[in-house]
Amino acid sequence: MISDLKMQDNLPLPLSTKVAYGFGAVAYGVKDNAFSVFLLFFYSRVVGMPAEQVGLAIMLVLIIDAISDPLVGHISDNLHSRWGRRHPFMYFSALPVSVSFFFLWNPPVLSADAMFFYLLAMAVLVRTLITLFEVPSTSLIAELTPDYDERTKVIGYRGFFGYLGGIGLTIVAYVFFFPQTPEYSVGLMNPEGYTKYALVGSTMMFIAIIVSSIGTHNRIPTFKSPPPKRPFNARQTTTELKQTLSNPSFLVVMGATLFAATASGLGLSSANFLFTLFWEFTSEQIGLLNMFLIISVFIAVIIAPRLSRRIGKKKAVIFFWFTAASLAPMPYLLRVFGWFPDNGSPALLPSVLAIYTVDMALFISANITISSMFADVVEDSEKTTGRRSEGIFFASRKFLEKSVSGLGIFMASSVLVMVGISETATPGSLDQATLSRWIFIYAPTYVFLYMLAVTLVFRYQIDREVHEKNLRQLAEESSP
Repeated sequence: MISDLKMQDNLPLPLSTKVAYGFGAVAYGVKDNAFSVFLLFFYSRVVGMPAEQVGLAIMLVLIIDAISDPLVGHISDNLHSRWGRRHPFMYFSALPVSVSFFFLWNPPVLSADAMFFYLLAMAVLVRTLITLFEVPSTSLIAELTPDYDERTKVIGYRGFFGYLGGIGLTIVAYVFFFPQTPEYSVGLMNPEGYTKYALVGSTMMFIAIIVSSIGTHNRIPTFKSPPPKRPFNARQTTTELKQTLSNPSFLVVMGATLFAATASGLGLSSANFLFTLFWEFTSEQIGLLNMFLIISVFIAVIIAPRLSRRIGKKKAVIFFWFTAASLAPMPYLLRVFGWFPDNGSPALLPSVLAIYTVDMALFISANITISSMFADVVEDSEKTTGRRSEGIFFASRKFLEKSVSGLGIFMASSVLVMVGISETATPGSLDQATLSRWIFIYAPTYVFLYMLAVTLVFRYQIDREVHEKNLRQLAEESSP
């Protein structure tokens, strides 16, 4: 049985495996959207904490939590168990992360100082526990298939379910949990909606983790064996980590991820404020915007593997990021200069929808493609070091994304304070000068960060030819 599975390593994966692997991303998608879209708004506007205090707490949370990622990655690379290197972590995470996610959105009545520490503690718990699933789970891609193009397709499934889970719950939240009522003209201010949101979100996370873990369990015999057990040696471990993480292409994609994740954190955390205060959209209209993101996901899953196969992953990522980052601030800048439909105009929502849908399809395509680039680094590193370090590579990516997306969230809250937008601001209450000042700080910062990411990607060295050469060399070295 084991030999039969080994012979299938280079064949396209069964659809059931792709779906099961991808479905696990629902858990991270729910968590990620919750932190990026709702957390700053909930604790600053609904709970009543100062925006800068919430931003500081979230930044500290992500930096503290990010330390756990490389640790989990390193341990899972070297774990010896009858369930392989990754699955024990995946199974264990399901219940604790679901429970902690629920309590994050249901804080007790506390003083301002105590609420700060409650947010800090609960958010650290959620992020650390999701790490126990996400890092081992994402690391599986390099073992599920070695094929250059198949990896992008498989990651497309993960991207599809990850975005669909996060966006889908967000749509449900806007439409059903946060509708506009006589008591709450801005539905997002209704605290009861967040309890419902937390219950549904925690249930989705639990189901996704269990289904994905069970659905990929039968592939364990095909995965690489961990290195032989040895006594822990801090100096040797540090030296090996340094060798692994010094791979040139890995450093390039990590640097690009640094700037892209910061920009993403800035954009996503600003979104609800821009939607409600700049465009003056209702919760139902924001829900419709998120509903159209499902179309963006479908577009991305189709175009990401096709374009990367045709022109290569590096050129595809450059195209996706450059085009998306250039397009994203256009509606805001056009409005500032009076060249976009006014608030309340029948043309406003369709205009924003069209640009937003295309823009997000490009961003999602970039994320799918660069995840596939990370997988290709595994063999490039193994060729040099003699070690497979999927966990370290993907954990390092999560480490960076969490840390600097926290910086992006902090930047978003800082911009609000700098511009003079208070926690009590309501739609229609901001004058044109304040809105213009907001956009003239936000938009250039956002674009500049993505352009830095694009510039770095030009230095990525692994194309199809290099990857296939790496596979051939490794196969020759492993032959008796």
